[in-house]
Amino acid sequence: MNRFLAFVFTVLTLSSCAKETAGPDPLSVAVFVPGVASGSPTYEMLVAGATKAVAETEGASIKIIEAGYDQATWMDRLRDTVASGEFGVVVSSNPSLPELCAKVSRDYPAVRFIIADAYLSGHPAIHTVLYNQKEQGYLVGYLAGLVTKERSPGKPPVAGLIAAQRYPTLDKLIRPGFEAGLRAVDPDFRLEYREIGNWYDSAKAAELAAALYGAGVEVILPIAGSAGQGVVSVADERGASVVWFDGAGYRMDPDTVIGCATIAQDKLVYERLKSALGGDSSRYGTADIVSIRGGYVGFDPDGPGYANLPESIRLAMTTAIGNLAAGTPDFSFDTF
Repeated sequence: MNRFLAFVFTVLTLSSCAKETAGPDPLSVAVFVPGVASGSPTYEMLVAGATKAVAETEGASIKIIEAGYDQATWMDRLRDTVASGEFGVVVSSNPSLPELCAKVSRDYPAVRFIIADAYLSGHPAIHTVLYNQKEQGYLVGYLAGLVTKERSPGKPPVAGLIAAQRYPTLDKLIRPGFEAGLRAVDPDFRLEYREIGNWYDSAKAAELAAALYGAGVEVILPIAGSAGQGVVSVADERGASVVWFDGAGYRMDPDTVIGCATIAQDKLVYERLKSALGGDSSRYGTADIVSIRGGYVGFDPDGPGYANLPESIRLAMTTAIGNLAAGTPDFSFDTF
């Protein structure tokens, strides 16, 4: 009897050790949304791309985890997700996520992370991809410049940017790109920058937008998440305009939003996750930067607000998009 019990104990111990060694299922995917997917084009594309990759991979599974808008809770939600032991791959999208993933990875080194719209190089468990948002900023800045000059000839050229908060991508890429686009139309363009303080206060965004439009600004770029709806609402009331980032802006207001700079996040996430689920681990530890040349950054012309602009403006935009894709101006960079 004692020998039998010892045998059973040994089998159970070996089985447990084997399970621990095996680690989480490399085909089990968690899509970690730092916010809420519905209503956010960036996160909707994140989910769509990951879902497609999993659907095309035999034996793979997926779970969507929405962490909500309170950034203070993201770390705990991410740690709970990884600590569950259920997921071999975590896919997400946000500039803040690589740092959080690196902290969690110390305790759970078997889990792999694919983070879009972010940059971190050299961590063996993390692969990041950053969009060239200077190109995005340039495209909508050029459009805002053309429209402003057409509507306010002879006046000092000015445009607005309302942001949720400052962060490296905004300071290093989006804002400089937007200003470069404006000044490609007229070197004397001035940018009026305002800050909300969070990503959800549409009332505060509306208040800031009302002041800018009231001071003579014709076009505003909101980089404000769901708070951007406040800018759109005020623009609609005053007959002014908005340019948008990351697609789906026409859905907010098809006439008031006159142009959308886009990213192909669904395409990117699908490609990178599909490759990882297929066994390619070579990208972990690397950070890529993608641009208009690979089809990951672009401009959406399919909205009534854009179609209603003068033909001269649309032709000038077509030329600018083609030139940018050909490398003029050249906003390429290797590290961030």
